[in-house]
Amino acid sequence: MALDRTDIDLLRLLRKNARLPNKTLAEMTGVAPSTALERVRRLRESGVLQGFHAEVLPAAIGISLQAMVAVRLSRHSRASIDSFVAHMATRPEILAYYHVAGADDFLVHVVARDADHLRELTLSMFTEREEVAHIQTNLIFAFHRNSDLPIYLDTAEE
Repeated sequence: MALDRTDIDLLRLLRKNARLPNKTLAEMTGVAPSTALERVRRLRESGVLQGFHAEVLPAAIGISLQAMVAVRLSRHSRASIDSFVAHMATRPEILAYYHVAGADDFLVHVVARDADHLRELTLSMFTEREEVAHIQTNLIFAFHRNSDLPIYLDTAEE
């Protein structure tokens, strides 16, 4: 799907605040409300907008630790990768995972109630898996999401 300047403006606004009313989106992008509504619908239906999410304060729901776990698989086969990915999809403690190039195969963002819970998670989620050869756990002291979406000008039609 080709994006134009209006689409990009809508994406930037929604990335900063997905709860903006359609009327505000229209005013801020200089289009009619019906145009803004149709553009957002088209962006959703085409898969450019993949969802709208609520940010939850981790401490409010009993999460006191976050960690990034680097995982190295024992074999680099499709079966090992697919098995590991399927396992991660079953675990609610996993916020996100990234299949990466380099010394490690995956970076996995996990949450835990406390240090004992994190230890148990790393044992059950990773070290007990036959496809996992090595893990390294790094505690996350602070997490910040960048709400500025870097949309490159060459993707937009002028």
